[in-house]
Amino acid sequence: MNIGLLWYDSSAKELAVKITMAARRYRERFGEEPNVCYVHPTALPDGDCQVNGIRVRTATRVLRHHLWVSHEQEGKAA
Repeated sequence: MNIGLLWYDSSAKELAVKITMAARRYRERFGEEPNVCYVHPTALPDGDCQVNGIRVRTATRVLRHHLWVSHEQEGKAA
C-alpha cells in the first residue's frame, strides 16, 4: 500500500465515527472509496472488524490515535 491518508484523532469519539470522518476526507482527496483502515492494536482489542464497508485491521506500525485509510487491491495487504 503506497497511497493512503494518515488521520489523527485523540478525541473520545467512537472509533466508527473517526473512521467515517477519515474515509470522507480520503474520498475528497483521492476521488475513490477507501476499503481498509489500519489502527493501533489498542484501538481494536476485539480484533478486526468492518465499519461502513471498510475493513478495520490492526498494525503495530500505526501510532495510537492515528488511522491509516487506504484502498487496497484484493489479495494484497500492507
